[in-house]
Amino acid sequence: MSGPGDPVLDALSPWLGRSTRDRPGVLLAVSGGPDSTALMHAAAILGRATGASVQVATVDHGLRAGSDAEAHAVSQAARSLGLVHAILPWSGPKPGTGLQDAARNARYALLAAQAEAIGAGLVLTAHTQDDQAETVLMRLAAGSGLAGLAGMRAERALAPGLRLGRPFLHLPKSALVAWCQASGLPYLRDPANVNPRFARARLRAAWPVLEREGLTPARLARLAARAARDEAALRSAAARALDTALLPGAATGAVLCLDGAALAALPDAVALRCLDLALSRAGGAPRRLERLEALVLESLLPALRRGAPIRRTLAGLLVAAEADGTVRFAPAPPRRRRAADAALAAGAPELLGNGDTPAYIGEVCTDGPEQPRGGSVLGVAHAKD
Repeated sequence: MSGPGDPVLDALSPWLGRSTRDRPGVLLAVSGGPDSTALMHAAAILGRATGASVQVATVDHGLRAGSDAEAHAVSQAARSLGLVHAILPWSGPKPGTGLQDAARNARYALLAAQAEAIGAGLVLTAHTQDDQAETVLMRLAAGSGLAGLAGMRAERALAPGLRLGRPFLHLPKSALVAWCQASGLPYLRDPANVNPRFARARLRAAWPVLEREGLTPARLARLAARAARDEAALRSAAARALDTALLPGAATGAVLCLDGAALAALPDAVALRCLDLALSRAGGAPRRLERLEALVLESLLPALRRGAPIRRTLAGLLVAAEADGTVRFAPAPPRRRRAADAALAAGAPELLGNGDTPAYIGEVCTDGPEQPRGGSVLGVAHAKD
């Protein structure tokens, strides 16, 4: 299991070799399931060989009886491997709806704080190809844009000076289960994984039918990789377009101004992302994809292309196309900002794909803690818990 060609060790090894002078440590997020158990034991093997500074943390969400005992079991296993372990409790009231999203946000916030405390510049989780496939399928059902279908990234920023990595994202879960079984490593089974209350559990129950039709985790993971590649190209084109369209010196009361003629000449997919970036730069709140599409594709671009002025509000901003073709971004009137904030706070319905589910566009942390006001959006609010 630990010899040359071991898929688990080979996947993890490059990550443990990374360090920075200021934050050289690595923090492993370990829940005790087979995936994270494999992560912890593989890190212990590699750490002894390389001298990498590795610590472990378990988030106890406190959502069911016995979770504290499970966290202590992980603690004992980590210490038996010579790894420092911390239990991070999620304290305070729990929401009645959107529980898994809230738990996910809390988990990443606690992990980020622990990494800061121990001087770690990298947090590693044990998400697998199966998790990626579930994420893509959930976002597809929720009406996501291309960025949402890109699924979870193998690496992204978690906080200033801190990266989140997923070394096993290309490996099927079965490979990690087999790795644990080959060494006789015990692991936990989370009952939430089969609880039909949660969308992910309902999807897992449907996998046999989906796979018979050819919709396999490997193919959905391939879709995610292709979507990520194409979205990156579109976002790069949009960033260049924004730089070209940006007018120097905003008009009185405006945060920024753009050349409407330059926007009108863009392909719709690039213009949509360009305006999304502009809204973020102007300090706009997170926004639903369908509302951004309504603003850009149904109102703003048609008005610019026929030379007609319009005024619309979105994300707490007034977006106005003036008679001279300038597009101006300014703070919206207070009443409209309050209404937008209330709509955003209403949240998403519990059932997968039902209701007016928020589909976000852009690189907001759809799989981590909520971003501060002004984050760009083109994915979906469902992510791996």
